[in-house]
Amino acid sequence: MAFALNLYPVTYIARYNPETTKWDEEWFQVDSVTYDELMAMGEDERKAVLDKRNQMGIPTVSYTSQYAYGCFEGMKGFPTKDGGVAIFRPEENGKRFNNSMKGLYCPAFPVEQFVAASVEFVKRNAALGYVPKYNADWEKTGYADADSIYMRPFMNSEGAIGVGCSRQPYVVICATTVSAYFKKGLDGAVITNRIRATPNGTGYIKCASNYVISAIAKHEAEVKGFVECVYLDAVEHKYFQEGSSCNVFFVLKDGTLVTPELGDTILPGITRKSVIALAKECGMNVEERKVSLAEVQKNAVEFFVTGTAAGISPMTSLTDLDGKKVDFKDGTQEGTVAYKLQRLLKGRQYGLLEDPNNWNTVVIPGKN
Repeated sequence: MAFALNLYPVTYIARYNPETTKWDEEWFQVDSVTYDELMAMGEDERKAVLDKRNQMGIPTVSYTSQYAYGCFEGMKGFPTKDGGVAIFRPEENGKRFNNSMKGLYCPAFPVEQFVAASVEFVKRNAALGYVPKYNADWEKTGYADADSIYMRPFMNSEGAIGVGCSRQPYVVICATTVSAYFKKGLDGAVITNRIRATPNGTGYIKCASNYVISAIAKHEAEVKGFVECVYLDAVEHKYFQEGSSCNVFFVLKDGTLVTPELGDTILPGITRKSVIALAKECGMNVEERKVSLAEVQKNAVEFFVTGTAAGISPMTSLTDLDGKKVDFKDGTQEGTVAYKLQRLLKGRQYGLLEDPNNWNTVVIPGKN
C-alpha cells in the first residue's frame, strides 16, 4: 500500500481567532466506522464513506486553492515492536510548520499545540482501529515495505479570491496508512532541467506551490523510466539541490558522506537531520556543503535520497542531461552505508532498537 486517499475517520481542525490571538480547535468526524468494518464493505460503499471524510468544511475558494498559498508537513507515526504507537520527532515538524507559516506572513501555529494535537489525533483514530499492527516479517527486509501512519498537517487560508496573505488561516491534520513510496518497476534518477527554487524564493519552507514543479518534473522522469528526478541550482546549474520531494546524499570513495548545505533554496528535512546524526554516531565524516554534479560523477560510490515518505531510498544510477549515466552500489545490500543507516533509522522508528536520542513521542505505550 503506497499513498492513497484512504483518510482516517477523525480529522483535527483549528482556526486562528484574531480577537483572542488563539487557535480555536474542533474535531471533525462524519462517521464512526471502524477499520475492520470499512474493510468488510463493498467497493462502492467504502468509497462513499471515504468521500465523506474528505469533506472538511474549509473554504473552496481561497488563497490556497487559487494560488497554492499554503504550507504543509509530512510526518509519520509507527506501530512499535512492543505493541505501542509512536510519532517520530513531531516537535521538529512543528518547528518547521511554524517557520513555514511565518514565511507566508500569516499567524504561525504554536509548536506545543501542534505536538499535542498530533498525539491526540493518533489516539482518537487508534480507538477506531486505524493504526497498523506491527508485523515481525517487516524486520526481514529492513522495513522496506512496512506500514506506517502518514500524517498530513496543512494550512488553508480563509475564503478569498484576490492575491493576498492569510489573516485567519485554518490548520488541519489528517492521515492515511502508507508503505513504500517510490513506484515499483522504475529505476535510477535523472537530472531535470527544471528549477525547483531560486534564491530569495520559498524553497526553504514547505510551501504548497513548490510542489507543482516537483510533480511535473517527477512525471517527466517516470515517463522516461526513472524512479526520481534531481534538481541542480538555479544560478550555475552545476550544484545539487534536492530530489522531487526529498533531500540527497552521496557517499564518496573515501567514505565521506556529503549532502548539499542548507540555504533558502533547500528544505531542511527532518529525515535529513536524523540521517546526519546517525552517520556521525557511526563515526562517519559528514559534510554539508556545495556538491557538484562533476564531483559526484567522478568520486561518488553511493547515492540515496531521504524524506518522511521516502525514508532512506538508494538510487542505483544517475543520468545527466547529456545522457551520461553513472552507476552506484546497490544501497539495499548489506555492507553499504545506505543499508546500515536505513536499518538504524527504521529500527528506532519501529521500536526494534533503543531510542537513545528520544526521537519517538510515545502515543500509546507498549504492552509486550
